[in-house]
Amino acid sequence: MHKPIYILGTALSHDGSTCLMKDGEIIFAIEKERISRVKHDGFNDNTTIQYCLDAAGITYNDLTLIVEQNSHNPIFSEQLEYRKNRILPPMVPVVTLSHHLAHAYSAIGTSPFDDMGVVVIDGHGGSIDSCNDINGDIYGTDNIHYNNRYRYWETCSYYVYQDGKMLPVFKDFSRWVNRKDREIYPVSTWEIENSIGEFYEGIALYIFGELDCAGKLMGLAPYGRENAINWQPFFFNSGKIILRNDWWINIDPLLNTDPAHFKNNFQYYADLAYWAQTKLEEALFYLFNYYYQLHPMKNFAYAGGVALNATANEKLINGCDFDNLYIQPAAGDNGLSIGCCYYGWLEVLKKERVKHTGSPFFGKNYNDISVITELEKHNDKIEYTYCENIEAMAATSIASGQVIAWFQGESEFGPRALGNRSILADPRCGQMKDHINANVKFREDFRPFAPAILHEKVQEYFHLDHDSDYMLFIAYVKEQYRTDLPSIVHVDGSARVQTVKKDINRKFHKLITSFFEQTKIPLLLNTSLNTKGMPIVETPKDAIDLFLNCGLDVLFINNYKVAKKQSSQ
Repeated sequence: MHKPIYILGTALSHDGSTCLMKDGEIIFAIEKERISRVKHDGFNDNTTIQYCLDAAGITYNDLTLIVEQNSHNPIFSEQLEYRKNRILPPMVPVVTLSHHLAHAYSAIGTSPFDDMGVVVIDGHGGSIDSCNDINGDIYGTDNIHYNNRYRYWETCSYYVYQDGKMLPVFKDFSRWVNRKDREIYPVSTWEIENSIGEFYEGIALYIFGELDCAGKLMGLAPYGRENAINWQPFFFNSGKIILRNDWWINIDPLLNTDPAHFKNNFQYYADLAYWAQTKLEEALFYLFNYYYQLHPMKNFAYAGGVALNATANEKLINGCDFDNLYIQPAAGDNGLSIGCCYYGWLEVLKKERVKHTGSPFFGKNYNDISVITELEKHNDKIEYTYCENIEAMAATSIASGQVIAWFQGESEFGPRALGNRSILADPRCGQMKDHINANVKFREDFRPFAPAILHEKVQEYFHLDHDSDYMLFIAYVKEQYRTDLPSIVHVDGSARVQTVKKDINRKFHKLITSFFEQTKIPLLLNTSLNTKGMPIVETPKDAIDLFLNCGLDVLFINNYKVAKKQSSQ
């Protein structure tokens, strides 16, 4: 009898996660923030490991291997103290993997390609002394000097995966900037001196006054004006991006002293966002073309936090010399655990790669008993009914103008809601965008919403000639439909599209099909089932709590339609 091979991958970073692989296929994965309900939570993985083991019905004794992404470095001594409370069994071998290599294997393992160039670009990865992928054949690692005060960290990496073998081709490193040094700059690149990811995040931090706002910056950029700001923040040299020492000098430091200035100076901030987005795209074009010249490949796979920039991604796929671009759906640090599993399978155990199905749904399923148990706890506030055809019922609610919560099956892994933990609405309603931003999500009014469209209908409505299953590419809405779909069209006519395939998400595809049958519109407004600053919901309890505390009209959970009682609205 065959004994399954279980590999546990775990990422000890911010946006921590754990992934469980069985015989070369991902069976469960979870981000820590989904369990703790703390955005970007990470560093200790006890809860995420237990989630995956429980979901699979196994224990540590069943594991063949544990692979962890854990960049040990004195700079992170506080985090290392926190990690000491981890519970790992002594009988299971543990392999440690470096940061960019974990990103790279996450893209390799889940991509549809056999052979590919692999690009990793983020704010920063691991320090030189943590890297598993440095040898004398790699470009870009010459003349690196560091001492106890300054360490050099990964910023960009290029690999080639061909005939089942990984070849590191190019790596770039940059100096860690001491936190006290950063105080002299009105706009900070946060932690790394020459990093386009940190450059972009630094502008977002300046504009919004908090970390992790790169997505907001991308959404703000289309409101900006071309050439309103036109200085060059960096220069390019032999595959490296080098920020000028005075790149920030023309940015007004006074505008960042009070959040109220954002609305009063909206156009300035929008122009700055447009400039940052444009410069990011220029840098990415340079890097991808440079890598292609070093080692041309027909197919490219891409991971790292910068890969979440859907606007840049669309320009890369249309403007570079390679034919195809795959982006790992959980491209940020939450996807490192996936890379750990694939590294363990392919490199440690030397097994043949098992092609991934394309599904991003790695959470566990919550049965009707668990759903009803939670619903009954709130029977003074809600009422619920069982529906035979939940998709048609939900489509009718949406078509009538209601904003619904849609909770079905296994949760998505990654930052995008792809049809199992979603807020859905009618894209035809002109006031829907403002209503959801203000009364449901409680977030900034300029932020756009994505369309989820039947895969077979996408080219009728959008200028898009490739798949966008994971909402990681923008496309321009065709002119004749822009006035008909105001709630999903951004100010520049673009939309961050999700193409929905029947073989990946049958239930969501059926819901959109039902809406199409009722309205002749084959798409829905789709946004994540959460509110500003909160993780996407994971459990029935999370979904019900959210439903009761925001302006959602109806919750569809499994095959139950849930409404608020009049007194609780």
